[in-house]
Amino acid sequence: MGRALAERTAGLTVEAGLLPLLIAGDVEVAEWALLHGFPSMPDPGGGLDGAASAGTYWADETGSHWMVVHSDLPLLTASDLRFLHAALMRHGSVLAPSADGGTSAMGGRGHYMFSYGPGSFRRHLARYPNSGIVARLGLLHDVDTVADLISARNHPRGAWLAGMM
Repeated sequence: MGRALAERTAGLTVEAGLLPLLIAGDVEVAEWALLHGFPSMPDPGGGLDGAASAGTYWADETGSHWMVVHSDLPLLTASDLRFLHAALMRHGSVLAPSADGGTSAMGGRGHYMFSYGPGSFRRHLARYPNSGIVARLGLLHDVDTVADLISARNHPRGAWLAGMM
């Protein structure tokens, strides 16, 4: 399931005209990324905060803005990603909440202090109060539990999940 979500998110990123960088926690993911022409880097450890930070340093070396978009967003669309990117360009930084109070996506330029975990959206917003806020269905519905997955599968956008449970 995780690989299917990651593949879908990477594909939607390309469809939106953006370049995904995959932070690979295992060799299989890194090989998959390489096979599909996506840049990847090994997970540096430190949990989600460490992985996100590694991506921001990579983007900073290339002089690019960055967006961290989690792959557990089964209702995500390329349109959601284009909208998120446009908000990033307009505001300089952007935050997208998940329905449970987490942060499903964020973007900026340079290094960022990440603080993922329960209630992370509130913490991220307190640290970066001038960020643009993007709340769209594809970014709000993340998968943390089996109930989240069932809910996504029952939504029309989640039809692609039908054979996965």
